[in-house]
Amino acid sequence: MIGREYRLLLLDLDGTLLTKDERITPRVADAVRSVSALVHTSIATGRERHDVLRFAGELGLSAPQISDNGAMIIEPSDGRCLWSAPLPAGTTVELLDRLDRPGMEFIATDDAETVTSAAEAEGRSLNRVSALDLSERAADELVVEYAAVAVLDAVKVFLPYNGRWAVDFTAVGINKAVAARKLAGLVGVGTDQMIAAGDGYNDVPLLSASSLRIAMGDSPEELKSLADFVAPTAEEDGLAVAIEEFVLPRL
Repeated sequence: MIGREYRLLLLDLDGTLLTKDERITPRVADAVRSVSALVHTSIATGRERHDVLRFAGELGLSAPQISDNGAMIIEPSDGRCLWSAPLPAGTTVELLDRLDRPGMEFIATDDAETVTSAAEAEGRSLNRVSALDLSERAADELVVEYAAVAVLDAVKVFLPYNGRWAVDFTAVGINKAVAARKLAGLVGVGTDQMIAAGDGYNDVPLLSASSLRIAMGDSPEELKSLADFVAPTAEEDGLAVAIEEFVLPRL
């Protein structure tokens, strides 16, 4: 792999760029700023746009950024949506009816805003819906329930800030890898020039689509098996270790 001209670095947020208390450690911040001076550097997360803009701004990232588990690409300078993949309207109404009940928390995003109720979502073209704060068993059951719905993709996501789980719903075929390829086209980078780092099940497509692959130390085995480098955890400055020891020597 040494000698390849890598030109795009894609970074998951929770558990990769961020610690459990939602901080970017000083060492990780310094490492990301160093590498972003050499290659396009983008966050690729299941979180919504305002979180991406916050952390991209903190790091001074200027490349387009990926939010909503690959359903949106945004311009960090002004928050504009550069590309999105809306959920099918009819199926979205049924999904929101299923989630909008006592004891179930969810968010839904469009190109501009995030809403938390079916009433607020009515009439909007939504890109992503996420059921939040679930037990792992409940998340697994929800994924299985929607596995047969041919117009939706559902993936469970660990929430390190509270130890619970979420299920992200996007249009079928939409994930971080699809958005990464779109982003690569926007910045004039070949898909064989992508580096990715992640820690969760929703990062499996992203790492699979990248040529240089980093999994964090507490990643599931499914992700570690794809990785060229397994870094320490986010609490141990793992992303900085990966950048310093594995990425920068290859640029």
